[in-house]
Amino acid sequence: MFADAVAWLLDPVNWSGGKSIPVRVGIHLLYCLGAVLGAALIAVPLGLYVGHTGRGGVVLVGGSNALRALPTLGLVTFLYLVAGGGTAGVLIGLIVLAVPPILAGTYAGIQDVDRGVVDAASGMGMTGAQRLWRVEVPNALPLLVGGLRNAMLQVVATASVAAYVGIETLGRPLLDGLRVLDYGQFVGGAILIALLAVVLDVVLAGVGRLVVPAGLRLAAKARRAGSGKARSSGAQSRRRGEPAPVESGGSTA
Repeated sequence: MFADAVAWLLDPVNWSGGKSIPVRVGIHLLYCLGAVLGAALIAVPLGLYVGHTGRGGVVLVGGSNALRALPTLGLVTFLYLVAGGGTAGVLIGLIVLAVPPILAGTYAGIQDVDRGVVDAASGMGMTGAQRLWRVEVPNALPLLVGGLRNAMLQVVATASVAAYVGIETLGRPLLDGLRVLDYGQFVGGAILIALLAVVLDVVLAGVGRLVVPAGLRLAAKARRAGSGKARSSGAQSRRRGEPAPVESGGSTA
């Protein structure tokens, strides 16, 4: 089966024409970028507002979980029919499905900022907007970028269902291969989707390294290293029958 998939991928016929692999990759990529960008325009401001003010957190979490539970194929097909065909309904459906991970990453990033740092900024006389953009957002960037990466991975996989409504994404080889039992074409299409997801994730990881301050990356590595050492020390103590070390922020009398 894998050999058939490689043969399908290397077949020159599949690399030319209006329904070729490059054309389908381009269409798939456009839908993914458009969906994640549209979702970011909605989810990032909302997540910043809720995380900064603390208002509506319960509603935000509940609504985000409800959106995650929506059936992908049903939502895309429904919006496609409501929009009267075309690409708008499919794009809206993908945006709806991309909102929850970006919203969760943004909100969690703001909430994860050390309150001591925020209080120190308030003590220096910063306004609410200054604290948000100069303190909270820079510290929240790792989780925010992580939310964008999660959304992109989900959309890359989800955009395949657009083929059900006649759009030439990378889901078309999956449908065509399944219909005629051409498993080489089916597996080849799956490989292309996986490769596209990996490439986009690597690109977003590089963007994250550019926008996230170096100090935050070093602090995160230090926390992970400290957590790993603490777990290792606890495991060794348990093997020796000793009580595990307990971290404490205060002194004992």
